[in-house]
Amino acid sequence: MLVIGPYLRMRRGGAEAQADDHALRDFEARLDEAAGLARAIDLRVVDALIAQISEIRPATYLGKGKVDEIAGLVTAEKAELVVMDCALSPIQQRNLEKTWSTKVLDRTGLILEIFGRRAKTKEGALQVELAHLNYQRSRLVRSWTHLERQRGGFGFMGGPGETQIEADRRLIGDRITRLENELKKVQATRRLHREGRKRVPYRVVALVGYTNAGKSTLFNRLTRADVQAADMLFATLDPTLRAIHLPHSGKAMLSDTVGFISNLPTQLVAAFRATLEEVLEADVILHVRDISHEDAEAQQRDVDAVLRQLGIDPSSGRILEVWNKIDRFSSEEREKLANIAARRPHEHPCLLVSAETGEGVDTLLSAIEDLLAATRVTLDLSVDAADGAGISWLHRNSEVLNKELNDGRFDMTVRVDESKRDIVMSRFDAVLHGA
Repeated sequence: MLVIGPYLRMRRGGAEAQADDHALRDFEARLDEAAGLARAIDLRVVDALIAQISEIRPATYLGKGKVDEIAGLVTAEKAELVVMDCALSPIQQRNLEKTWSTKVLDRTGLILEIFGRRAKTKEGALQVELAHLNYQRSRLVRSWTHLERQRGGFGFMGGPGETQIEADRRLIGDRITRLENELKKVQATRRLHREGRKRVPYRVVALVGYTNAGKSTLFNRLTRADVQAADMLFATLDPTLRAIHLPHSGKAMLSDTVGFISNLPTQLVAAFRATLEEVLEADVILHVRDISHEDAEAQQRDVDAVLRQLGIDPSSGRILEVWNKIDRFSSEEREKLANIAARRPHEHPCLLVSAETGEGVDTLLSAIEDLLAATRVTLDLSVDAADGAGISWLHRNSEVLNKELNDGRFDMTVRVDESKRDIVMSRFDAVLHGA
């Protein structure tokens, strides 16, 4: 197969250069990422090339000269598939397939193919199918001639009836409606799970980041789990939730989510909203960045853009940047990175870690605990050891930091949400810790 990068030339001071943040990326890096997406589903890339264009052509996206040049390459390489690293309209896709006499896939279609292979849970499969049907519905005007045939009408009136394309669209529409209803049930179930977690003192920490930034490796390191982690794009698709142990004997729930990517199709953001609601509800969000990647800054902008689509402010105080893969740097380079991190504003902290070696993980756990504690109050109290119901209530509704038995009473230090502060203070005659 061939991978083509049809990238617009940057016009100095032009509207395109200012409006398209994706254009700020290095062309080679964008092409490498597209080839990586293809390899992620075991496609053999025989050639990958950049096709710079000055404008997008409505009929074929590329200019006639480029179309003819690639046609010769398709013939020479006997390519059975051409991946275009852009979003093609149905007409552009059909025209290119006719001209090149081979299957053409755009960026959205390629990502959907990857997601289709990686989804393992019922929820993931539902979300992928929904996104795929929404994408396919607009592409029924393709080169398949059976879609132009007509069926006869119903009853005695006869008439032209409905065309095959209209019937297929109707069937797809019906299936989309059923999938949306099933996903509503998934959302309701997740909502119940979240409500259940709120009844216990566990807070939720969510991992987000560009695909292949090392989220799953970090997840495994923090939770001692065995989630698939591989050096490939979209190695993880289905969400996973595990407990992590914080430095002072506290616990939190850590959620691993699907990786983001530049130009993530709108259909996928909408379809995976049920999964990404874990991010919306999280108390702390860890933005994991592959700080060793040459396009690290552009990747950060892409993740921030998706977070905004979800209604999350990237400058929110609950987001902690994690600069991962520092094991790839020399000691001098690490020191330079540490100095840069130290100069960051206090409200936008970042930490240097290596999920692979474990370097910096203890500091990260302490930072997570501090962020979680920022919205909670620490109280000291004394409870009669015979008050089993009260002690049980405290264990269910607070984080017990310390508990010592003295003269028939438990001296306890607990951490609670602001919403439960007055209840604990009045019921157990508690005072602020250290007061």
